[in-house]
Amino acid sequence: MARLDIIPVVDLMAGQVVHARHGDRQNYKPLETPYSPVAEPVAVVQGMLSVANFKTFYVADLDALMGKEPQRQLLERLAVSFPEQIFWIDLGMHGVGMRPGHIMGKRSRPVIGSESLTEHMLGRLVKARSDCILSLDFQDRILRGPEKLLAQPECWPQKVILMNLKRVGGLDGPDFQQAAHFVRTYPDHEFIAAGGVRHDGDLEALERIGVSAVLVATALHAGNISGAVRRLVPESCNGAY
Repeated sequence: MARLDIIPVVDLMAGQVVHARHGDRQNYKPLETPYSPVAEPVAVVQGMLSVANFKTFYVADLDALMGKEPQRQLLERLAVSFPEQIFWIDLGMHGVGMRPGHIMGKRSRPVIGSESLTEHMLGRLVKARSDCILSLDFQDRILRGPEKLLAQPECWPQKVILMNLKRVGGLDGPDFQQAAHFVRTYPDHEFIAAGGVRHDGDLEALERIGVSAVLVATALHAGNISGAVRRLVPESCNGAY
């Protein structure tokens, strides 16, 4: 059984890191964490790196996802401040067709969320799939985005995030059944679970199911997964992506 990668989430809104809950973006509040006295992004990432040497971070630019301009200067500052880390970056519509390294340097990968796609964009996803990560964005198991995408796994890149927006930030537990279905049905892809992780036991269960990685935020800042972090996060962060 392959090691499960733990990937911390950094949700950016109006220049701060916010606490995402249930996909209700209009009501997100600045993040409160024991790892940083402020919600300033560089300070928060530095604080998380004091917990473990995470090699990869998932960064969602919520301004861009809500139709505003990407927070380019802030993203560039993160890349400069942490040159050894890998950044998966979701810029919503702005990220469709974006090449690796376009904003955050050579150690970044664009994430394309299904909520940012329309059916006529699927051809662009096929062209970009060798360079990007797909996020299948679900709300109560209903895909946000073109339903046709689920019927065309040949359009998917190698890495696919199973984003359960309803469970994000709620400590409600991951959707194990959905994760198991995708791992079993599409064995040629690597799946990343996102949403609902509560404690070490959830990570152990996802590892047994066979997902390759998991996105975490609330459980990490609450100190609920310290045992799994010690077990799973390698000492070196210089792995390939």
